This record gives sequence, C-alpha cells and structure tokens, in this order.
Amino acid sequence: MSFTVLAYTDISQIDAQMWDRCFAEKGGPCLTHSFLHSLEESHSVGGDTGWLPYHLCILQDAQPVAFLPGYIKTHSYGEYIFDHAWANAYSHHGKQYYPKWVNAIPFTPVTSQRIGWVDAQPSWNDLPIIIEQVKTFLYEQHYSSMHLLFANEAEQIALQNAPLLHRLSLQFEWSNQNYTSFTDYLSYFTSRKRRSINKERKKVQQQQVTIERLAGAEITAEHMAFFYDCYRVTYLKRSGHDGYLTAEFFTQLFDQLKDNVLLVLAKQDNQYIAGAMFLFDDTQLYGRYWGALREVDGLHFECCYYQGIEFAIEHGIQRFNPGTQGEHKILRGFAPTYCHSFHSLALPDFEIAVDDFLQRERIGIKQYKAQCDELLPFKQVEDESSE
Repeated sequence: MSFTVLAYTDISQIDAQMWDRCFAEKGGPCLTHSFLHSLEESHSVGGDTGWLPYHLCILQDAQPVAFLPGYIKTHSYGEYIFDHAWANAYSHHGKQYYPKWVNAIPFTPVTSQRIGWVDAQPSWNDLPIIIEQVKTFLYEQHYSSMHLLFANEAEQIALQNAPLLHRLSLQFEWSNQNYTSFTDYLSYFTSRKRRSINKERKKVQQQQVTIERLAGAEITAEHMAFFYDCYRVTYLKRSGHDGYLTAEFFTQLFDQLKDNVLLVLAKQDNQYIAGAMFLFDDTQLYGRYWGALREVDGLHFECCYYQGIEFAIEHGIQRFNPGTQGEHKILRGFAPTYCHSFHSLALPDFEIAVDDFLQRERIGIKQYKAQCDELLPFKQVEDESSE
C-alpha cells in the first residue's frame, strides 16, 4: 500500500466542501473549514504567531484519502499538552526542538476528530502505514517531532498500533444524564454541595447582575464587539498581551459560524460588564473564552459553567467541555476525563527518554483521576435515603 503526503500552507487551497465532509461527523465547529480559515484570514495564526498552517493531505494513486489539520510550531503555547520540559531537554543537549509539527486546533484543547477521511468508511487498518509516511515526510524537512493532540475515541484505538508514543492527560467534562432542568441536575448532588451551588448563584443575583443567553440570530455584531473587548482586556490583565485571537477573528466567526455560537452576557447597572463565548453543535458544547470589564464575585462560575449547563440541558446536548484545567470544576459536577495525545520524536535517544517519562507520568495521571473522582458532588446510592 503506497501513500504520499502533500502539504498546504493555506487552508483556502483545500476545497471547503471536501474538507467539511471529511470532518462532518465528529469534527465539531472548530474543525470546519470556516473556523480554520477565519484563524488564518484574521492573522490569529501565521506570520510571527508561532502557528504556521501546514495541513497535510494523504494521497493514494494521486487521489486524496485523508486530511490532517496541522501547524508548524516555533513554541509550545496554545496547545495545552505541555512539552516545555522536552524542549528544555533538547536545548540542554544542544539540539533544536523547534520547529515541530502538531496535528491540532489552535488554542482549542478539545477532544474531537483529528484525521478526516475522504471515504465514508475510514481506512483504520492503513493508519499505521500513513503515520509512518507522515513521519518520513516531516523528518526529511528537519522538523523535530510530530504531535497528534486530543484524538477522539476511534482514533485512540487505531493509533495504539501506530508508531507513536501515547500520552494521557485530564480535563473536566460535564455529561448530560437526561436532566430536565438545572434543579433536576442539582437533585443528584449531596445536600451540602447543592446548597453551596444555590448560594453561589444567588450571590450573583444579589449583586444586581442579570444574565442574557444569546445564540445564533440573536447575536448582533455589537454583541460580538463587546465580547472581544472583554476578551482583550482580560488577557491584558492576566498575561500582558491582547490575547491570541484578533478582533477580525471574532468578526469572521460571527459572519461564518453564528449558528454555532452561544454568548452569555452579564449586565449590572444596565450595562454589559462581562461575557463568555461558547461553540456548540447538536451533541457538544464547548466553553471557549471569558472576559470581564468589572469584577463580580461568582460571576465567572455563573457565566462559564452554570449557564452552559442550563443551555445544554435545554437543548439536549450530551457533553459540555468548559475548557482546560481547573479542579474547581469538579465540585460543580464536571468529571475528570482522559485526553489522549500521540507523539513521535525524530531523535531516537530522546524518543526513548520521553517514552520512559510518559510511562511514569501515566501512573500519576491515573492516581490523580481516582482522587478527583472521589471529590465529585453527586450522591452515592447509600446516601439517597438519608437526604
């Protein structure tokens, strides 16, 4: 079986309809051609951002069989699978870790499809051969490594047989158990945890804050412009820069993917003061960005978590990924969930060392997940009769 690899440095070079068909089932809104094109057109990636588009097309007999969204990286920011220690080890030994290639969605640590198959029936048995070809293609260009980040379940299984190192990490996700309302959801909490959530939400109301939830056609250009101000100011306070995404990106997102956008906006004294932006489809809600022009106790939790849960329940959405990290999510019902990434390093000695590290890291990750599971706020079966 012979495959060749072709690289595109601009996603507009790839037919949009073909791309979207490849990722239609499990790619989510962040893997649509429109989303990735907006990142490029708005200069949120490319140039000196450290994210250089380098999307790969796998060919067989000169016909496309698969696509891998990808980027040449000159740093490790915005990926959320942290390999800075690997880069430091390279540097310590006088080697160059950057540039590297990642199969990922910029600034979007969300488990979803990473390999888009042109045929409706994926060629999973061919995947190890394809991965070997991709490695050869990249290493001949002197990229240090390749990284497939946040692979979905089907890819996880198939990639176990590919020549890659497997890494586990954790995020916290909410799962819809056919809840009928937020009150119904809280009924599954222990009484103490339920009171804590209700008290937290009431505190926001007592500060004379009202919440608006806007989706699709309800969102105006003015709403998006206000949200960008929140995003920019918050990044400036936290990190000293305006954020990874430009104002043009939010404008294009509004134009191209409005039907997949949810805005949660907070008002106080009849003025908007904060907001959270989500993307969603029929099955998943993705919490992406938050910003505030005024600090209000508890408002972040209300906008980013509770409003998202209410929206998911009302629309029958099964999963809600609120973003990376954050143990505080556990007490609000977001369960620790494994994320899977796959890696290869061109230098054999370093790959052996990283493999050893990943084996030891995995033990710690599993222990950490078990500890987090014990902190979830849900009632145990034996507790139900006592409440």
